[in-house]
Amino acid sequence: MPDGRNGRNGRSGRSGRNGGPESGRAGGPESVREALEGPYAQFLLSAWPLRCWAYVFSGAVFGYAVLVLLFMLTLAGVALSVFGIGIAVLAGTSVLGVPVAAVERRRLRLVDPVPLADPHRRLSGVGVRGWFRARLKERATWRELGHTAVLGVLFTLTGSGLALLLALSLGFTAAPLVVWAVAPDTVMLLPGVAAASPAAALPATPAGLVGVLLCALAGGRLAGIQTRIARSLLSPRDEDLSNRVIELTRSRARLIDAFEAERRRIERDLHDGAQQQLVALSMTLGLAEMRLEDDDSRAKELIVRARGEARLALEQLRRLVRDIHPQVLTDHGLAAAVAEVALRNPIPVTVDIDLPRRLPGPVESMAYFTVTEALTNASKHSGASRIAVVGRFAGERLDLTITDDGRGGAAPAAGGGLQGLADRMAILRGRLTVSSPPGGPTELRVEVPCSG
Repeated sequence: MPDGRNGRNGRSGRSGRNGGPESGRAGGPESVREALEGPYAQFLLSAWPLRCWAYVFSGAVFGYAVLVLLFMLTLAGVALSVFGIGIAVLAGTSVLGVPVAAVERRRLRLVDPVPLADPHRRLSGVGVRGWFRARLKERATWRELGHTAVLGVLFTLTGSGLALLLALSLGFTAAPLVVWAVAPDTVMLLPGVAAASPAAALPATPAGLVGVLLCALAGGRLAGIQTRIARSLLSPRDEDLSNRVIELTRSRARLIDAFEAERRRIERDLHDGAQQQLVALSMTLGLAEMRLEDDDSRAKELIVRARGEARLALEQLRRLVRDIHPQVLTDHGLAAAVAEVALRNPIPVTVDIDLPRRLPGPVESMAYFTVTEALTNASKHSGASRIAVVGRFAGERLDLTITDDGRGGAAPAAGGGLQGLADRMAILRGRLTVSSPPGGPTELRVEVPCSG
C-alpha cells in the first residue's frame, strides 16, 4: 500500500547496511532511522513506537537524575572552593560525563544496534589521580560532559513533554471507560467541557487515538534526533584515534629503550662478571699445568682438557657479549662497529659509512643490528661473493644500503628476520625497503629519521 510519500513502499533498490537491498532483509529495519524511512503505517504497526518511547522516556528520567546530580556537584564545588576541596569536587564534576556516556552507549542499543566505540584510551596501573589527569586531557571527556548537559536539559524537557502528550492522548482514548467507571460523577475532559455519560465521551476516543499515533511518530523522530546527537558527541573522532596511535607509538618506543638498557646491563654483567671469572679460571688452570709439568699422571691430562674447555667457553661468551651489544658500538659508533663485523664475515664486505656525527642511541643500535642481520642472511642464503654497506646522512635522515650480488629472492614474508627488522623500523618512524628480484642482486635500504 503506498503511503502518500513518493511511494517509499516500493524502494527495493536502496541498499541496506549490509550491502543488500533493504526489501530483502527478512528481519526488517535495524535502526530507528531505517524504520522511519519506510511507510508510516509499517512503522506504527511494528514494535518501533514502543522502543522509541522506551528510549525517549528513559532518557528523560535518566537525564533528570543526571541534571540534579550535575547541579548539586557544581553548587557544592563552588561553595567549597573557598576551603580548597571545591577544586577536587569540580574536577570530579568535569568527568561525570564519562560514566554517563557509558550508560548512554548501552541505552542507545534500544533504537540502534550498531555499538558506539569507547573514544578513551585504556589505562592500567595509573591510580585514581592518574586516571583523572588522563581523562581531563582527552577531548572526548569534554564532549561527553557536553552531552551530559544536553541529556539533562534537552532530553529531559522533550521526553517529559512527549510523556505528557501521550498520557493525555491515552486518557482521551479511554474517556468513555473512565466516565462509565466514575458514573454518576461528571468527568471534565477539557476546561469547560464535561461528559456526563460514556456516550458523551465517545468523540474524545478518535481524538485520543490520533494523539497516540502522533505521539508514536513524534517519539520516533525524537529518538532519531537524540541518536544523532549521541553519535555526534560520543563517537571516537580522528583526533582521538590519532592521540591513541601516538601514545601507542610512544609506549612501544619506551619499551624499546627499556629493552636496550636491559640488554646493555646484561652485556656489562657478562663482561665484568662471568667473562672475568673464566679468564681467572683459565689462568689458574695454566698455573696448575705448569706445576705438573714433570708429572705424567692423569691429573695433568684433565687439567689440559679443562683449560681448553675454559678457553672455548670464554670465546663463546665473548662472541655472545659482542652480539648482545658490542662495546665498539658504544665507544666509537656505527662505522667502527660495522667495520669490525665486516672483518669477521665469511663473505668479503666493503664498508662505506660516512656520517658527520654520532647517531641517537636507538637509531644507532637499530642500524647496527640491521646490518648484522643482513650480513648473516646473505652469508647463509644468498650465495653472494661480495657485499657492500653504504651509509650517508640525507638531511636529518639516515640512509643505509646493504647490497649483495647473490641469487636474490629475499622477502620479509619469507622469514629470515626481515619482518622483525621492518617492525623495529616502524617504531622509530623509519622504513625498510627490500629489492631482491630472482637472480639478484639484493638491496636492503633503511631510511630512518634521526631527529625528534
